[in-house]
Amino acid sequence: MEMHTPDVVNVRNGVAARLERLPLTRYQKLIFSVIATAWLFDSMDLGIMTFVLGSIKTEFGLGATQAGLLASSSFLGMLIGAAIAGMLGDRYGRKPVFQVSMIFWGLGSLLCGFAPNVEWLMVFRVLLGFGMGMEFPIGLSIVSEIVPARNRGRYLAILEGFWPIGFIAAGIATYFLLPLVGWRGIFIALAVPAVFVFVVRYWVPESPRWLESAGRVMDADAVVAGIEASVRKCLRGMDLPPVSAVSSAPAARVSGSSRFVQLWTNGYGRRTLMTWSLWFFALLGYYGLTTWLGALLQSTGYEVTKSVFYTIVISVGGIPGFLCAAWLLEAWGRKPACVLTLLGSAAFAYLYGQAAATHAPLIQLIGAGLCMQFFFFGMWSVLYAYTPELYPTRIRATGSGFASSIGRFGSLLGPSIVGMVLPHAGQSGVFSLGALSFVIAAAVVLILGVETKGRSLESLSH
Repeated sequence: MEMHTPDVVNVRNGVAARLERLPLTRYQKLIFSVIATAWLFDSMDLGIMTFVLGSIKTEFGLGATQAGLLASSSFLGMLIGAAIAGMLGDRYGRKPVFQVSMIFWGLGSLLCGFAPNVEWLMVFRVLLGFGMGMEFPIGLSIVSEIVPARNRGRYLAILEGFWPIGFIAAGIATYFLLPLVGWRGIFIALAVPAVFVFVVRYWVPESPRWLESAGRVMDADAVVAGIEASVRKCLRGMDLPPVSAVSSAPAARVSGSSRFVQLWTNGYGRRTLMTWSLWFFALLGYYGLTTWLGALLQSTGYEVTKSVFYTIVISVGGIPGFLCAAWLLEAWGRKPACVLTLLGSAAFAYLYGQAAATHAPLIQLIGAGLCMQFFFFGMWSVLYAYTPELYPTRIRATGSGFASSIGRFGSLLGPSIVGMVLPHAGQSGVFSLGALSFVIAAAVVLILGVETKGRSLESLSH
């Protein structure tokens, strides 16, 4: 028994250092691609409401307030799912929770296609949102804990870039399928990708950083050894770089209630206040506006197919947006990139609202919309890169989960507020309100934010 003690100590001190010194190869990129593909499917399921809300509103004869409640229903599920999944992921591991999340959103999407009325549709959207809410903090934790610090920000930003791609894919699918199968057929079709859970089960390893923090030291060693072997194979047998020391805080096993308490103690209270405020106001503005984009265009006088097409065109601006954000995260840092994308979102949301309200020429409306989505999806990339870096491994999923959950509360309020404000303030008032939300979020980051660029997760835990 005495003979194994040095090995255990070496494993505990070496997991982070062994992962950080690995070159980025197609093996880590494969793990990232699996997570990103699941992210893409989630984006399609959530974003589809932007394109079919007008059709559902017409079929069920919904008023603006009812349509806003329907659009918000999935965010209620996401609010609950994100908070629960974060704690479960820190207690039971990243991989099993990630797999369960995919089953929930697949089942929810399938049931949406068979909803007999708007009340049941809301219930099934809550179920779908619960699964999506579970997936976000866990996916972020897996990528942040496997990709080395020198590449982490860029890859977390690229991960979020699959969100606009999924949003655009949802729009394209709606454009071609809506006339053929209706909105019900689209929801049923979007349930099929849930079988991707088997790919996740086969290809994605458990996070060795989590295994170590949970006291499963030898399991962590086995997973890291497997990762090292796969990386060495990608390098055609070349020697791996030597292991260097990585500053780390002592791993501590904590209960679920203690994890929540730790979000507010030992110096993390300031970070938690910042992330909760950032997520709340950013998502309040974002979902309050984008969920209604298609329906607002229809209310301006555009027919359903044209409103879907123009919304797709506007969303294309998100692709260069997240690519630019991925570069800025490493070139400038997380904090300045976050402030810039939030203020850009505010400026162009206001300009888009003015163009829509004054019935400006289509080219002006599309131009303002492209710039708005450029900053919107840049903002998303920064949010998802920044948040998991602010917490240590033992509470990373919990911290990310509660931040996302608070953000979903903003998402829940946003579309409903738009439904209530629209009849009184018009499109100009709606987009001005969204712009104000982004300005508040930027101010919070500017005052309370800390910089995490280029630092290992372990050094950020001090």
